Amino acid sequence: MMREMEFKMERPGLLEPGQRITVTEGVLPSNYYYTIDPALAMSANIPFRDRLKSREGIVTNVTENARGFYVTAQFEEPDPGRAK
Repeated sequence: MMREMEFKMERPGLLEPGQRITVTEGVLPSNYYYTIDPALAMSANIPFRDRLKSREGIVTNVTENARGFYVTAQFEEPDPGRAK
């Protein structure tokens, strides 16, 4: 199952579609957040129930809008309906 996530990037040109990425997980009192290594872009806060299970993904899109630059990445996630 593929999962898409969006990350905020502060400067253009740091990432491009097709690029493989790794993410680091950070923990807050009631959420997780993810940073594309090495500190290239950061996700919004993610509730504990929606924790990202994969740490490697692929950039699918980079866009710019009035608020800045945004990176969309896909991650291969285990199917939640299947037992391990």
